[in-house]
Amino acid sequence: MRRILLLPLFTLSLLAANLHAETSQEKGLAIATEADRRDAGFEDFTADMTMILRNRQGDESVRVMRARTLEVKNDGDKSLLIFDEPADVKGTAFLSYSHATEADDQWLYLPALKRVKRISSANKSGPFMGSEFAYEDISSQEVAKYTYNYLRDETLDGNECFVVERRPAYELSGYTKQLVWVDKQHYRPMKIEFYDRKDSLLKTLTNKDYQQYLDKYWRAGEMLMVNQQTGKSTTLTWKDYRFRTGLSDRDLDQNTLQRAR
Repeated sequence: MRRILLLPLFTLSLLAANLHAETSQEKGLAIATEADRRDAGFEDFTADMTMILRNRQGDESVRVMRARTLEVKNDGDKSLLIFDEPADVKGTAFLSYSHATEADDQWLYLPALKRVKRISSANKSGPFMGSEFAYEDISSQEVAKYTYNYLRDETLDGNECFVVERRPAYELSGYTKQLVWVDKQHYRPMKIEFYDRKDSLLKTLTNKDYQQYLDKYWRAGEMLMVNQQTGKSTTLTWKDYRFRTGLSDRDLDQNTLQRAR
């Protein structure tokens, strides 16, 4: 008689547990939201960058840039990249206004033509300045830009990570999905795999040499993007981060592009 009574009790307990269980989509969104929360409040930063382009044979070309980023509440960040070297790209400037649910606004100033070129939404999957980074990669990764699905836990280079699949929620992306390895301790993106419109692995981004600033904000010192289909790669190295420098909207508008120094 007791066994007959225990069966429905056991079934009810399972049903109750399932009602409170987190779905893989909910867990994936929760991970992305927590990562975003931990990085909120930095206000602004500047940094120096070096971009190294490598072809399949390993030949390299180097570009030197400066970056400025302004945090925008309730929307995506504003960022400005200014090229200083070599001479053929000196004075080129790229301005990006990221948005959560709308298409990003992006402009490129070409000093040789002395004009500002707007990057259309249809071209955001194209290569940024000949690198393996696409225009859509050079913007803040707002939570609302994607839908999420937690896949598994995995150890990557000694770091315990969540592996989360995210799919672009915005139109005209060059990717069907991305797999992101997020370390459990600090919620930093350690690796991202990008899959093309044929759902084949296109690129892999590896973030290394993280440092913490203001006792809270983590930034990678090196970002390596490898094109798995062509063998080309691009390395971005970052240094001299300076936070809360007092940047304003006026420092990152279209007029800034032409007078960037």
